[in-house]
Parts: sequence; C-alpha cells; structure tokens
Amino acid sequence: MQRLTLAGGIPDSLKGSIVALGNFDGFHLGHQAVVGRAIQRGFHERRPVIVATFDPHPVRFFKPDLPPFRLTTLDQREALFAHAGADAMLVFEFNDTLRSTAAEDFVTGLLGRQIGAAGVVTGTDFTFGKMRGGNVDLLRTLGADHGIVAEAVAPVMLGDLKISSGRIREALQAGDTATATQLLSRDFTIEGFVQQGDRRGRELGYPTANMVLGDYLRPRYGIYAVRVTLDDGSEHPGVASLGVRPTFSPPQELLETHLLDFDGDLYGRKIEVGLHAFIRDEKKFDDLDALVAHMKDDEAQARHLLALN
Repeated sequence: MQRLTLAGGIPDSLKGSIVALGNFDGFHLGHQAVVGRAIQRGFHERRPVIVATFDPHPVRFFKPDLPPFRLTTLDQREALFAHAGADAMLVFEFNDTLRSTAAEDFVTGLLGRQIGAAGVVTGTDFTFGKMRGGNVDLLRTLGADHGIVAEAVAPVMLGDLKISSGRIREALQAGDTATATQLLSRDFTIEGFVQQGDRRGRELGYPTANMVLGDYLRPRYGIYAVRVTLDDGSEHPGVASLGVRPTFSPPQELLETHLLDFDGDLYGRKIEVGLHAFIRDEKKFDDLDALVAHMKDDEAQARHLLALN
C-alpha cells in the first residue's frame, strides 16, 4: 500500500486508476460499499485503485475549536484500505488552496491532470470544490467530458436510517458499543503508543498500558471490556478504564488498559485497543480497597463479555 500526496505526485503505475473519493473517517459499512465498488471496477477494468481521503478533516479546518471527533487515524485508514484491496491511499491536504479550488478545477485539474483518474466512485452525498459547489451530478457531467467515468453508491441502511460516522459517534458517546461495532463492522479501536505512567495500577495488582486519546472522539467515560492488538500482531483480551481517573488527583484523561493473563513490557510500543463492551461509568471511590474490589468485579465482567469463562 502506497501513501500518496498531490505534492509528491502520482506514480505512472497508478495513472488511469479508479479513485474512491470521500472522507472515510471510521471506514464504516457505507464507506466500505464505496471502496468495494471502486475495487470491483478496478478488477474488471484491470486498473489500480486509489482511495482518496482528507486530512485534516474539512470540519476541523473550518471549525478548529471543535472537540476531538476523529474515529480513525491516517495510519488506521491506510491499513483498512489495504485490507480492503486498494493499491494506494491519496491524502488530500485540506488547506486554503484546496478550499478555494472551484468544483470544475477539482475535476479537470486534480482528478484529471494531476491524478489521471479513469474513474471515480463516491457516495451520493459527496460534495466538493469551493463553497461545496460540486456534487455527484456535476462530477458525472464534467468527468464524462474528460474521460472520467463517475458513479455514486447508494447509502447503506440499517433499518430506516443511513449508516454514517455521525451515528457511530453518537453511539460511542452513549456507551453503545454494540451499535458502533455493527455500523463499523468491527470494534471502535484507539491506536497509540504506551507511555510511562505512575505505576499505580501495578501497585494495585492491575498493571496498565496507558495511552493519551489525542484527536480521537471521546467515547463515554467508563470501564470497557477490550481486545488489544500488539505491534507484533498478537491479540489479547483486556479491561480498560477510559476517563479522568476521578479517585486520584489531579484528574488526568487516559485510556488505561489491563491485559488479562499477560506478562510483558509494553512501554513505548504501539498498540490498538478495541472497545468491545461498556461495563460501567467511571466512579470516584473513597479508598483503594473499594477501588480494587470494583476492579476485580470489572475483570470478571470483562472475562464474561469476552467469552473467557
């Protein structure tokens, strides 16, 4: 999987590609349908497939003070696109230049001349260009004039509602991991490097791998049953505390994950923590004995939810 930028140019081997266009944050079932159609076309037309995404997210560009809302990092999206079968990920840097690009220039200049796309696949609600002046109808019309065959994939529905990144964010903020997993087709996963902590968990008999949340959406604070993937590819069950640790002062927002039946040093390693099931809200305890008693209950609940007993 190659990671491309417009500034770095498109290799000749990827000219004439089918391009899937969208934000694809989360890469949920609706996004998978768009990318899957691009890959299907690439296979039948014997063309490479590029998945184009935006960074920063356009919403972040226009509203820089919004709380964190990302569902995936670029690294996670790259891995997901590769797993789906794409050949490359193209990262559009959303800046003043891209914001002010007219819709016609986006098609003829970026997709046509710079990328050399032979085809484009988007969702039906995709908009582009200055002041969102372009839509799928304009993309089809202008694309046809420049040898680009464009098509739009209908939304994927769950019941009467369209699957969207917004629905997933709402589910996670409510602690509804089951719905988030259903819409994503996998557990919502936070990726990051394990940092040095105060070792308080080890003293309590529950050593934890501590991570900061960065630009990720903040799910509901509380205790979760989790599945952890280490940088060596191994997977481990665990129980995690996501929040500000109200029992201790000063409050510090962290994702603290205890891997069940694991003994090893994780400091400095890149891991992924998938939120499988919400157990309870975080709580302030009067003493450490009460905290440890609840931690033992949390572990038992996590083992049950992860089908370990």
